[in-house]
Amino acid sequence: MLRWLLALLFLANVLAFVTMRGLFGPSPAAGTREPNHLNRQVRPEQLRVTPMSAADAADLAVVGGPAPVAPIAASALSQ
Repeated sequence: MLRWLLALLFLANVLAFVTMRGLFGPSPAAGTREPNHLNRQVRPEQLRVTPMSAADAADLAVVGGPAPVAPIAASALSQ
């Protein structure tokens, strides 16, 4: 039973290897998937990239930084 499992895994690895080497054509990551995509854009001249202002950046969380402290007012409980 184990011998057949190992043979099946070996054949699956060989198939994956030859597939990535281009037996069935180029891999999807080999190049652009939609070469005519840029030609079909609607009004690409209206696309604008602008830097983020300081006010907009204040709303974003800092990755890897400490968690912000919530402004909570506390008072002693009466017994």
